[in-house]
Amino acid sequence: MSDRTLLVVEDDDDIRVLLTTFLEREGFAVRSVADATAMDRVLAEAVPDLVVLDLMLPGEDGLSICRRLRAAGRMPILMLTARNTSVDRIVGLEIGADDYLGKPFEPRELIARIRALFRRIDAERAVATESRRLAFEGLVLDVDARTLSRGDGEAVPLTSAEFDLLVCLAERPGRVLTRGQLLDWTRGRIADPLDRTIDVSISRLRRKLAEAVPGGDRLVTTVRNGGYQFSTTVTRA
Repeated sequence: MSDRTLLVVEDDDDIRVLLTTFLEREGFAVRSVADATAMDRVLAEAVPDLVVLDLMLPGEDGLSICRRLRAAGRMPILMLTARNTSVDRIVGLEIGADDYLGKPFEPRELIARIRALFRRIDAERAVATESRRLAFEGLVLDVDARTLSRGDGEAVPLTSAEFDLLVCLAERPGRVLTRGQLLDWTRGRIADPLDRTIDVSISRLRRKLAEAVPGGDRLVTTVRNGGYQFSTTVTRA
């Protein structure tokens, strides 16, 4: 049995029961609710290790809930959506979802995604005692505090997806990283070669780096038929 606790937020009664039964069979402790009001009651009692959140919900929808949960902390969120378009995926990731899965889905893939998220969380906790501050081009990236700041201390605002990408790139300067590697390392899932969310996030990250420091848009370069590369010297701050 696992000591991991999951909270399923799904308004379809049949799907909610099936998910709960399947996840419990896999060894997770599961609580399931149908809407945001019931979710808030559960969260007031105990914080789960991960939330499986449906996008289309009555009342407050999944995107609003995701934004609210992310603002409250780093609780992992796996979003379920029947609107499996690239726009919906990008929006979900940009507001803080850690991964997404389109409906209908294979239950074994859901389990694989959940376990991949937990592996990522465990890896982050394993190095939590080490200070990880990276410096480059007048910027300081504090991996543990999840902040990017200029030399004068002014913060550079990044979304969760942009921050995860920057950490992945800055920790491997000079190395060409494929879209598949970036998706796997930042989202903990098997990459879809047609998934363009990485390209969108890279574009937005470049724009914010350019606003932060002169030439910031050139820090992340595109390698044709290869992927992306962090093209500057990185030191420990």
